[in-house]
Amino acid sequence: TSLTVQSTVGVSASYPVAAEVVRATLDCLQLDLAPEGIKIGMLATAANVEVVAEFVGSLRGRVLVVLDPVLRSSSGRELLDAEGVRLVRERLLPVVDWVTPNLEELGVLTGRQVTERGEMAAAAAALRGEFAGLNVLATGGHLAVPDDLEATSAGERWLVGERVKSRSTHGTGCALSSALLCALVLGDADAALAAKVYVAEAIRSAVPLGKGNGPVNHLWPLWRR
Repeated sequence: TSLTVQSTVGVSASYPVAAEVVRATLDCLQLDLAPEGIKIGMLATAANVEVVAEFVGSLRGRVLVVLDPVLRSSSGRELLDAEGVRLVRERLLPVVDWVTPNLEELGVLTGRQVTERGEMAAAAAALRGEFAGLNVLATGGHLAVPDDLEATSAGERWLVGERVKSRSTHGTGCALSSALLCALVLGDADAALAAKVYVAEAIRSAVPLGKGNGPVNHLWPLWRR
């Protein structure tokens, strides 16, 4: 939904795709190959949020949907304006199955301060209470101990993490939400943990690239075969 000018150092500019192009793309794909699952990431504009929410809503209950609420780049550049954030809450959160916010995103979505474990748990519970049936996988990479929190109808569970010293961390949020969707579609009984394990090893096995935060190693499972 957006062309970004970026490197390992950061995002310097972004150019949103027109909403009608996004809708035409979704319709074209749907006519050819019905989705088994949908992962939503950067949406760039309020108009794109509207288009995606309408499309996903038409498939509600038939396709698993994971939302990675990308609001800002790791280098600090805003990737969705205030109107877009409002529509994510009003139109998109009611029609997705999972949301995978980091601490900042969880705070924006709930209107709360979220900087430590207790606040993280309270915000996740508030989000689930507001949106019936919504499952939350809140990422704690910015906590002193990088534990993630899974909050579902089965209850809350902390997924224990370890700090991997690496500058190959570009795209970790996108990788986690994509891995979660893949595990869910494949029927993994512990999809959230499987996604966390995947991302941790993708960081650990990555070869440092560039002058900033390089990409994780998405292909590590293939390298081990």
